[in-house]
Amino acid sequence: MKTIRIGTRGSDLALVQAAATERALVHAFPEELIRRQVIRTTGDRRTDVALSEVAKVEGVLDKGVFTKELESALLENEVDIAVHSLKDVPTVVDKAFEIVGTLERAPVRDVLVMRSGGGVNALAPGSAVGTSSVRRAKQLLWLRPDLKVVDIRGNVPTRLRKLADGGYDAIMLAEAGLRRLGFPMEIPCTLAGQELHFVPLAEDEFFPAAGQGAIGFEIRADDDDARAWVAAICHEATFLRARAEREFLRLIDGGCHTPVGVFSSLKDARLDMAARLFPDEGGQPQMAKASGSDPFEVARQLYESLA
Repeated sequence: MKTIRIGTRGSDLALVQAAATERALVHAFPEELIRRQVIRTTGDRRTDVALSEVAKVEGVLDKGVFTKELESALLENEVDIAVHSLKDVPTVVDKAFEIVGTLERAPVRDVLVMRSGGGVNALAPGSAVGTSSVRRAKQLLWLRPDLKVVDIRGNVPTRLRKLADGGYDAIMLAEAGLRRLGFPMEIPCTLAGQELHFVPLAEDEFFPAAGQGAIGFEIRADDDDARAWVAAICHEATFLRARAEREFLRLIDGGCHTPVGVFSSLKDARLDMAARLFPDEGGQPQMAKASGSDPFEVARQLYESLA
């Protein structure tokens, strides 16, 4: 009997994702023991500054603010599989590690959570919308330049509480995280006496982040046992799309704070992709579309067609 050791962050959402991973591993390997190790990351610790500034303050590359300590645990052979929200993983990982699989993807849409319903167009001019994502901020201001985007930090329940307490007129969150935490999109929820409305934004109109909605697995590159464990639970269609999206990010040299949205769909082995890349200094985004069967070739075509 072997022990499969998984590493995870300690947020409510990360623990739900770890539990989903454990269920998949137990089903595939009922004879093995599964052990969870909760690891606090730089991004969890530094909630005193904007997320876009954490890497700069801490000297951590790209989105490594949420992965550095998990990779250290892999390197020290304390865990075998690091469980990530794939959108938080740096575009390029050190050669000592490898992203080798995903679970089946959850819905990829961004959600506008409002104190009153109606969606983006229903927000009054000057409304304050909270998000820690540069991508979401750029797309929102592209649609509604009259709005005010305000930074917000904290886990999902904390952000919802800040909205209910009146600190914002709306906030933006990922549908995947909300659903995994048990928040239905179809009905409002009441928090601190305030009714909150969930308005999902169509992913082919408001482009999600690369890897959004996917639980990804990182291992030591030379660990054949861990590679086999992940292969047994990997959802291949999700992993194909995720690889294409991450390859496009690599080609544009994009990372945590690159204001880029990527939309992909897979049907009958045909991969369709679209991207929206915003300039740092503001202005109209570059757009691109590409299709094909090979994820890396489609990503290359998408990159080359940016205009």
